[in-house]
Amino acid sequence: MRKVLFLLLILVFSTLVLAKPTLVIVSRLWTPPTEKEFIINEVIKPFEEKYNCNVEFKTMDDESILKQVELQEKTGNVTTDVVIVYCAKMPEWVDKGYVVDLTPYVSKWTDRTFSKGFDSMTVFAGKRYFLPIGADVYLTLINKKALKYKPENVDVQDLTWEGLADWALAVAEGEGEGKFAVTGVPMKSFIYQAGAVILSYGGHWPNLDNPGAMAGFYLLAKMKDAFAPGVKSYDDTRPPMKREETWMTVAHCARVGEVYKSNPAQFIVAPAPKGPAGRGSVAGTSGLAIVKGTKNFDLALKFLEYITSPEMMVKVSKGTGGFIPTVDEAINYLGTSPEDEVIAKAIKVLQNGVLAYIEPIWKDWGQVKLVYDEIFKNMILEKGQLDPEYLEMMQLKIDAQRK
Repeated sequence: MRKVLFLLLILVFSTLVLAKPTLVIVSRLWTPPTEKEFIINEVIKPFEEKYNCNVEFKTMDDESILKQVELQEKTGNVTTDVVIVYCAKMPEWVDKGYVVDLTPYVSKWTDRTFSKGFDSMTVFAGKRYFLPIGADVYLTLINKKALKYKPENVDVQDLTWEGLADWALAVAEGEGEGKFAVTGVPMKSFIYQAGAVILSYGGHWPNLDNPGAMAGFYLLAKMKDAFAPGVKSYDDTRPPMKREETWMTVAHCARVGEVYKSNPAQFIVAPAPKGPAGRGSVAGTSGLAIVKGTKNFDLALKFLEYITSPEMMVKVSKGTGGFIPTVDEAINYLGTSPEDEVIAKAIKVLQNGVLAYIEPIWKDWGQVKLVYDEIFKNMILEKGQLDPEYLEMMQLKIDAQRK
């Protein structure tokens, strides 16, 4: 009996000694099955082998992640180690004290520089609580058919909004109809496409009652004849660009990338145009953070260092459908494929862009989007002329949506 008991004690002791730590990661990113499979097989498994651990990787929406950790923090039983949440939710995590200040640790990582454009989203009171990952920005896409109308002073890879507008109007005059695409169907992407212009002119997007917004809408109204005849039916710029019904657009990097990769010989990808204030783009990013109270802090920090390395950032971006690496050095790991070219142009926007994101201050963001859709229909397509009083009136509708 004593021998059996002794052997059981040895077995229990051996199990405890040899037990691998388990890191629990909960993410809003990579929920599609193909993306999740890639992350588990190509990113997480090598990490498990390298650090002799287990990783439990779960995906869920932002609100569910917050509620789950909130309950853990209140009960004093924190079982989630790393979270990946959207930028609009980050202030709430910091305000509630649920995430660790990463500044003293990240400052020692000398092989990477997180894109400065995301500091306003991930750094709070000078402290970095989140590491950006999985970003998106806006890019320019040009069909080579438009090149014959390009003004001599326009540099395709260093476009200004004035230069692009003049070019688009020259195309319309030469072809007898506009060839510029935006989403004219309500509740789609026009607010973000217009946002790129407004930010380039120093505007406070999505507000309308400021000089930058007025300048941006002046340019868009000037482009009235440049928009394609079917623009009001476009809920996505990809189909008209692919069938070459339209030749020019400024759109989400993943959508630009899809069109470009479908026929790289026919298209040119460039960064979003710039204006007096810089290269504007509405942007978004998710962010990695370590949950305060984790029992696996050192392992969690190793995972953050591992997945945000420049080489891994590129690997993740290529394997998960159009997200952009958020460290500047990632560009050194790119090749010459169409996919790599799109990523390189997007990184340029991240490095030098005037970026903005959807702040968590709106009761109903859809209603804000509709304000921009009304402006596009009434002031741009119908009037083709800036109307400051109209924009100030529409600002009241935006103000009504603030929490």
